Amino acid sequence: MLDIRFVRENPEIVKQNIKNKFQDSKLPLVDEVIALDKEKRETQQLADSLRASRNKLSKEIGGLMRQGKKAEAEEVKAQVNAQSAQLAEAEAKETELDAKILKIMMTIPNIIDKSVPIGKDDSENVEVQRYGEPVVPEFEVPYHTDIMEKFNGIDLDSARKVAGNGFYYLMGDIARLHSAVISYARDFMIDRGFTYCIPPFMIRSEVVTGVMSFAEMDAMMYKIEGEDLYLIGTSEHSMIGKFIDTIIPEETLPQTLTSYSPCFRKEKGAHGLEERGVYRIHQFEKQEMIVVCKPEDSMMWYDKLWQNTVDLFRSMDIPVRTLECCSGDLADLKVKSVDVEAWSPRQKKYFEIGSCSNLGDAQARRLKIRVNGKDGKYLAHTLNNTVVAPPRMLIAFLENNLQADGSVKIPVALRPYMGGKEVILPKK
Repeated sequence: MLDIRFVRENPEIVKQNIKNKFQDSKLPLVDEVIALDKEKRETQQLADSLRASRNKLSKEIGGLMRQGKKAEAEEVKAQVNAQSAQLAEAEAKETELDAKILKIMMTIPNIIDKSVPIGKDDSENVEVQRYGEPVVPEFEVPYHTDIMEKFNGIDLDSARKVAGNGFYYLMGDIARLHSAVISYARDFMIDRGFTYCIPPFMIRSEVVTGVMSFAEMDAMMYKIEGEDLYLIGTSEHSMIGKFIDTIIPEETLPQTLTSYSPCFRKEKGAHGLEERGVYRIHQFEKQEMIVVCKPEDSMMWYDKLWQNTVDLFRSMDIPVRTLECCSGDLADLKVKSVDVEAWSPRQKKYFEIGSCSNLGDAQARRLKIRVNGKDGKYLAHTLNNTVVAPPRMLIAFLENNLQADGSVKIPVALRPYMGGKEVILPKK
């Protein structure tokens, strides 16, 4: 969310940013919110004037009563009562205007970084760099659920009976591999200086609206019936929420945290062939990283965060690339974002396995996350990035480590988490 003063003083910058994000329908909101802000400030001035006048008149009443001028005192009391009614009306109007302004300000997108490529949607995202050599083996690589079924590692039919589409049972070596990757990712981030955390898996609405746009909320979040609670779509939500309405001593920054959680998502919309199986699901587990830092450090941390994911996947022999998200593909709160994509030998293309985002001070402004610095208080910057998110990550792992005989090799880094196994063998 932007500062209303910035919008007021830089309307053309805000409008151009909206155009760059191809959200022209929001252009009228800029002039509308500026007009509402002007009306609100005028109302506020009137309220302040009425309060000052009321206070002055109230003091006069006491003086007149002490002088025995009861009739005059009653006249002044009538003025006070009239002004009190005017003040109540002004305060009610001020509250109404505040709500209207906030609603619009929550809709106007954040200012994107100058380095972000301009494009309409994800088809115009820009490849930055590749890490590792993509390999297409001579043998055919089966669909990921077919690989898992060879290990008796997945049961989708039972999951449909129990919970419907978009759920799964992982079994045996595949389930163990899933847990091994999560544990390895946890230790990988701890070794890089991040503090491990297990957060709440439900959050209140004020946190939801603090960490994401209304559009994202509607598309992702599951609401708990009858309670002000939502299931988290990613632990970033509750991890950033941890700092709601806090003043952080500057000397304690940066706050670098890595968190484990299950994640729950509606995943609205129809999905194509490559989104069958366990690519898009309603429930999965994830290791996340978040940073709360000083504004001048946020781009440095942005580069560190996505590099962590690249390094993790390369340590498991999975080729990856980074893809800069264009303006039209950025969620409204994001300043800059890069997707990390893994190589799929079966599809002969890359697919997304994580996303790193710098949100500037947007979440901090909504959640009142402030820093107490030597020159006063200011808003922190927040960033987040996926460390690893099985089972989507399992697709990349299985395809890239599959052998011609149907076995799957276990990279050296992961073997301690798989009981020392160098390979897992199919059951069928």
